[in-house]
Amino acid sequence: MGIIYSIILGCIAGFVASKLQTGEGKGLIVNLVLGIIGGAVGGWLFSLLGITAGGILGQLVVAVIGAVIVLWVFAKLK
Repeated sequence: MGIIYSIILGCIAGFVASKLQTGEGKGLIVNLVLGIIGGAVGGWLFSLLGITAGGILGQLVVAVIGAVIVLWVFAKLK
């Protein structure tokens, strides 16, 4: 159940982040990958700052923030 939960949360986070950055979704696979990478980046950054986010909403916020950062870095490299 944990991996399915992470995939669903990653899809939602990637979609929200792409909507915030560009105003449109990037597609299911890109949103999924973006959300999973964003979740890892967001979790890493939040742990560096000593911030914890619990529950589904907290994890979603962390993943969206991480995905927005990943999109921003990708846009700067492109």
